[in-house]
Amino acid sequence: MREGLTADGAGLAGDRVVAAGSAARILVAATARALRGADCADLGHPGPLSRFTGAPEPVRRAAATRAAGRVALTAGQTAEVDADRVARWFADQYPRRRYPGALLGSPHGAAAHLAVLLGVPWLPAGFELSVHWPQGAVDRPQAALDHGAALAARLLAGNPDLHVRQVHCPASRGVLAGATVALSARWRRLPAAYLRFLADRLEPGAPVLVLGDARTWPVLDSAPGHSFQVGCPGSGLDPVDFHPDSHALRQVLRSAGGDGVRWSPPEVTEPPRAAEHGIEPGFDQALQEWAGVRRHPLHRVLAPEPAALSAATADLYRHWLRAAGKTGNRLVVECGRLLDPWQVVRAGMVPYWCENATRRSVEGVEWWLAGSEPFSSVDVLPEPPGLRSPALAGLPQWLAVAGFGRRRRALDRSAARGYPVTSVPTRRATEVLRAQPYDLPTPPPMTVPAALEALRDSGSHQGLLVC
Repeated sequence: MREGLTADGAGLAGDRVVAAGSAARILVAATARALRGADCADLGHPGPLSRFTGAPEPVRRAAATRAAGRVALTAGQTAEVDADRVARWFADQYPRRRYPGALLGSPHGAAAHLAVLLGVPWLPAGFELSVHWPQGAVDRPQAALDHGAALAARLLAGNPDLHVRQVHCPASRGVLAGATVALSARWRRLPAAYLRFLADRLEPGAPVLVLGDARTWPVLDSAPGHSFQVGCPGSGLDPVDFHPDSHALRQVLRSAGGDGVRWSPPEVTEPPRAAEHGIEPGFDQALQEWAGVRRHPLHRVLAPEPAALSAATADLYRHWLRAAGKTGNRLVVECGRLLDPWQVVRAGMVPYWCENATRRSVEGVEWWLAGSEPFSSVDVLPEPPGLRSPALAGLPQWLAVAGFGRRRRALDRSAARGYPVTSVPTRRATEVLRAQPYDLPTPPPMTVPAALEALRDSGSHQGLLVC
């Protein structure tokens, strides 16, 4: 059997399709493990460029190309992708039992923590793919669009219920933006595997929550089912920073081995639309119709920025812990892939998740801490992005976050060593949290109605919409 095929040979297996280290992949794995009572000790490996820290830029670019060859799909394999199989792979990771609810939608680390708090599964509204780009160039967005359009056409030919958003962002992907094409595939309906999962695994009348990332970005419609965006909100930069005359862009391109003189992105004249982690209207509508027919209450949580949901979820955990007689005074600040929902619950800690290591993300936790009741201890796990960017937070800013702890102030040394150009596996978060004292027994899961009420109270002033 050819590597990557399913047992029946009908298509690529889900774990081969979904990009390694992508948000949906990590969050499903972490949530499913927590619902089984397991941590994330087996998750993640150092990034492919970590051992080339300090090497000349041509060496790093060559390393990126070789690494992409090991994990990215080929152009031909995009035609073998079956999005329904991917959905089945996500759903099959969860323990086979009845759940008091379900959480679906945009990828967000706080969504994993919220799901574990409620004792429910989290399922993504899409998934990311990484595909070879032979003779690619980090500073040629138009060439990336031309190559990506052909890949999207192959993918959509077998999966007409997807919308494919291509993202060309040297600021968040570095040299890999010139070696691979990043595609974000979003379902325009509920995949069959999700329909079966909800029908078979939910308790009668169990509520369903939909989490939506409400951020917008300039988007170009390339062809039916395929759209293109240069840059992304997670880069920590603004759309204007990707214009050819941007100083920040020139810094990013130099770091990734590109040349700002050659940067000529396609013109976008339409108003900004939902960015790559948004939910397709058809997915939301199909879920609403299913919930209405099956008599499951449907609720929506819309986050204008990741920090809004992170802060509201952290407040929710503190309330939950204190209602069970615990202090709720120990905080862990997670970042990117560095999270472990099960160890957080086991240790009785309050989790705050930063999307990445950008200044914007770190400022979000600083503002929240400044307005919150003080914590006795603050542990900080900054995920090194493996690249350089003017939008990244420096270690002094991360140290300032840890400084909010009254008695314990800890910045993980392994993550800080070689920051920002090294890479740390997901299991590093597990190692750090395992060293925390136990705070057992674990409180019983919070009910969905109680969680929604608390999210409304704590998140409304940050723009979080709960309905």
